[in-house]
Amino acid sequence: MGTGFAATSAWDRLALTIAARFKHGIGALARGHIADSGTTGFGVAMQTEAIVLHRYGGPEELVLEEVPLPEPGPGEILLRHSAINVNFHDTYVRTGQYHTLQLPGIPGLDAVGVVEALGPGVTGLAVGQRVAWISAAYGGYTARRVLRADLAFALPDGMGDAQAAASLMKAFTVRMLVRDSYHLHPGDTVLVHAAAGGVCQLLCQWCKALGARVIGTVSSEAKAEVARACGADEIIFYRAEDFVARVMELTGGTGVAAVYDSVGRDTFTGSLHCLDYSGTLVNFGQSSGPVAPFTPAELATRSLTLTRPILFHKIRSPDQLAAYVADTLDAFDRGILRPINPVVLPLAQAAEAHRILEAGKSPGGLVLVPGE
Repeated sequence: MGTGFAATSAWDRLALTIAARFKHGIGALARGHIADSGTTGFGVAMQTEAIVLHRYGGPEELVLEEVPLPEPGPGEILLRHSAINVNFHDTYVRTGQYHTLQLPGIPGLDAVGVVEALGPGVTGLAVGQRVAWISAAYGGYTARRVLRADLAFALPDGMGDAQAAASLMKAFTVRMLVRDSYHLHPGDTVLVHAAAGGVCQLLCQWCKALGARVIGTVSSEAKAEVARACGADEIIFYRAEDFVARVMELTGGTGVAAVYDSVGRDTFTGSLHCLDYSGTLVNFGQSSGPVAPFTPAELATRSLTLTRPILFHKIRSPDQLAAYVADTLDAFDRGILRPINPVVLPLAQAAEAHRILEAGKSPGGLVLVPGE
């Protein structure tokens, strides 16, 4: 997933300065040497707990440290996080599959929190207000952070902090999948890989609400029950069945209108073979590894379309973000989507959260809660 926003906020500038200092061997995050140098320009006096990634590797590389906390500048807010989402994307960043976070850096793409202070010129938000944010600039695995005010949006009262943190970015992704990547129509038959996963639970729900027939792949009967509860009409146990042959059997040999594939390497070729004429393969993840190179001529077999969407490209302007917020919160309000009830762990146990996620043992959501 690419970074959709430039590093222009105080927090982003601080992260880049920290990275530069580490690169040249000057001090450690926890010692506040950046503040002593005066080079950041905003007089760091506070510190906060954060998970810092210094080098790529296993979950043990996620280290809890004290890091400098700047005051909010113009157009910025100070947030106290109450719930931090853990995404599969975070594991790609940690292992080095994605090089979108400059090291040393603080992972985390989204969180929920309370506004503690407003920078000059901020309007539309208030101290004490509960908000959520989503940003490709990272910095989520922290107890407190400074954020561009235009990235924060108010939360409805009916959704708890942990539920909101676990659900909103997944729901944004689903909105992208069913509206932008492939515009789903009533009567479409679609294939959803890993249908019991966090994003795909919500994807099955929204697809059903739009009138689609949903075929889901899962690895176990327990996960099949989850997928069925979210709207999957047919289940394929991909470890015991040839999912391509089964899809063709279920569709009378025609194939599906769209495949939603977050698995990547292990399913990509088979996903192409599951498509009907003019079908669309939406590849939005790579939990099994990156897809091997292929020739576009392979798409010509049935005039197929392949897309690899990135959420942050779809919400890069305030108007785009506002549209996603409105559509997504409306979907929850109308019962199209049900909030995820996540596993909740302390921020200090971020490594354990990654282990749970990579072992496929998450019930659909994992959230970190700071101790500050």
